[in-house]
Amino acid sequence: MAVRLRDVAQRAGVSVRTVSNVVNDAPHVKETTRARVQEAITELGYRPNLSARQLKYGRSGFLTLAIPQIDSPYFAELAQQFTQAAAEHGFIALMDVTGGQVDQERLVMSGMQSHMVDGVVFSPLGVKAADFADRRDSTPMVLLGERAVPEGYDHVAIDSVEASRAVVSHLLQLGRRRIAVIGYEAFDGTASVRLQGFREAMQQAGVPVDEELVVGVTAYARAEGRQAMERLLALPEPPDAVFCFNDLMAIGALSACRAAGVRVPQDVAVAGFDDIAEASFTEPPLTTVRPDIATLTREAVRVLLSRIEDPDEGGAARRVQVPWQLVVRESTVG
Repeated sequence: MAVRLRDVAQRAGVSVRTVSNVVNDAPHVKETTRARVQEAITELGYRPNLSARQLKYGRSGFLTLAIPQIDSPYFAELAQQFTQAAAEHGFIALMDVTGGQVDQERLVMSGMQSHMVDGVVFSPLGVKAADFADRRDSTPMVLLGERAVPEGYDHVAIDSVEASRAVVSHLLQLGRRRIAVIGYEAFDGTASVRLQGFREAMQQAGVPVDEELVVGVTAYARAEGRQAMERLLALPEPPDAVFCFNDLMAIGALSACRAAGVRVPQDVAVAGFDDIAEASFTEPPLTTVRPDIATLTREAVRVLLSRIEDPDEGGAARRVQVPWQLVVRESTVG
């Protein structure tokens, strides 16, 4: 039996009109009341009548999250948080997994599905900032990720340069000097900004960068991290610390060290980025950067909905930075 507004109102102890106001994101509802209604909506599994909404407001009630992959722990959590943030505003989340392929990402930009959704949160990987210049679709779009941001587009992200500087500064403070990086080089986004943070921290400390220790890979994957670490350990003078541009590669690096009999962190300190759930269960537990994914998705949805509510608002594109935290564990200070 379908859950009705009346059922939600009864569970939350409010009027049907109040539930309707919350579902339609009316601004005058008290936050405590809104929270109570949203809790009732979640508990009962209520879904708004999207056909009625589209007739009344000219909207579909759907928001799309376009991401490169869904099997990555980072993007899986991002998708979960996005779904929750959309639901809190009465929207249903759709997923578009592009594989990081340029042609698939251009379909997202072209608005092939724009008639089905009210807005898009897009984490591009393959397309360049210049590719957005020819976009003609008017569907509101907010960009995620660490990359050059095209002119006129809202963007929500952490300051990845600063976060990377913090990781490398932590390693330098521990007395490490031969610091290697393992990073994804196929595209210009994440790799370039995290490498920038690494270089800035080394320069500020007056420690030269050995370019032999800057290792590229072809994917953000455990196997790639392991292979890169094996190459580093085979050098005549191996590194005494490694900063991996994501946790999956760091987990692969830990595996390579374990197989080679290299002690972590005594012989080599290992740090990652993303603080996926697995990071606290590695041996030893992994030092990493924890982005606030819940805040990132809430802010992305908030900015997107403001564009949906007032598409003629115009004004400067919004640049929103969300918090992050350096989580120090035994892989660097054990």
